[in-house]
Amino acid sequence: MSNKTNEERKQIKRENILKGARQVFGRKGLLDVTMKDIIDECGISRGGIYLYFDSVDAIFVAVIGQRSSRKFDGIRAEVKANRPFEELLAKYFAEHKDRLLNQVGNSLLRATYEYYYTHNSAADHAFQQAQISSSQQTIYAILQLGVTQGILLEQHLDELAETFMLIIEGLSVLAITGAITEKRINDQINMMQSLLPRK
Repeated sequence: MSNKTNEERKQIKRENILKGARQVFGRKGLLDVTMKDIIDECGISRGGIYLYFDSVDAIFVAVIGQRSSRKFDGIRAEVKANRPFEELLAKYFAEHKDRLLNQVGNSLLRATYEYYYTHNSAADHAFQQAQISSSQQTIYAILQLGVTQGILLEQHLDELAETFMLIIEGLSVLAITGAITEKRINDQINMMQSLLPRK
């Protein structure tokens, strides 16, 4: 029983480190973050944090991995529950629009792109591809729901999901640079809507 309790305590500490680190990465990006920043945010000792992670990069990868596994859980659950396609697609676009207009300054977006641009190993590329693939698979699941509900034709859904993902990623880059506007987002959402192979 004590082993389980010890494991639970370790898991709670690890979660607290990731939660604090997420706040730091949201404020500062990735490149300006030090282990001391995360230690101060979490209120943990230097020795304590190194029991769990050996670098800022390791913490960042864990934060992104955790976020990715949770990010699309709600949408996937709604696909499984057969939520009306039009409602789910509108919700998906609305969440991206809100993120792009209101949350970039306190999100992991800047840190994520800093990681992508500065980390070039095979493992880094695999990590990046996994993030992109997860996003694309979620879009594909929404489109497939439209087919299942008889709203969309089953035509080129893979290519369409990739196109949507690339548009959203492009808008994300514009949001980081400050070149995003609500009109630009609305125009791109309307364009994506126009590409849907409706029956």
